[in-house]
Amino acid sequence: MSAIPAPRKRRKEARPSELLEAALHLFVEKGFTATRLEDVAARAGVSKGTLYLYYENKDALFKAVIQEGIIPVIAENEAIAAKHSGCSFELLELLLQNWWTKIGQTAFAGIPKLMVAEARNFPELARFYYENVISRGRALVAGALRRGMESGEFRSMDVETTVDVVIAPILMLLIWRYSMSCCQSAESDPQTYLRIHMDLLRQGLRKPEKESRV
Repeated sequence: MSAIPAPRKRRKEARPSELLEAALHLFVEKGFTATRLEDVAARAGVSKGTLYLYYENKDALFKAVIQEGIIPVIAENEAIAAKHSGCSFELLELLLQNWWTKIGQTAFAGIPKLMVAEARNFPELARFYYENVISRGRALVAGALRRGMESGEFRSMDVETTVDVVIAPILMLLIWRYSMSCCQSAESDPQTYLRIHMDLLRQGLRKPEKESRV
């Protein structure tokens, strides 16, 4: 008769990261409403009581997922913008590419779709996400656009509306990936999509030569 394997020991300090990883995947797979704390605990391999040692409720757990996974990328992009000395379109490319690499190509890419679907039902969480992610992300794109307009690299346009136009295709790419893409016969290539988007932005933002000479 084979011996029963001993339970796998976990380092106490590793539990929060394991809980957050489990929560992220369940939030993306099931949505906020359908995700239960006992399911998160089970997926992380701990008891529900252990989960409560770190997070008092599901709202706190969701906020921690955002704080630990998405907000650091926003801060990283803010640092990139602060030290950038090249052209403004290059800065815009750096910001969008870093966002795509750190968020768009990870499980965090499912969070925007979750927020769009459930923001009205959980307004306090929606405000938290807006203030800490959307607002700061928009400010970064707006800063790059203003920089380009002031230097004469970009044509003069309404900044806030232009931010919407810059961000919307990327947001749609993420939402589509976790919704209607299941109906496609072949998966689209995100890199091709992003390359075309950046080419269109480059042409659309560029200040016409005649206007530049005025």
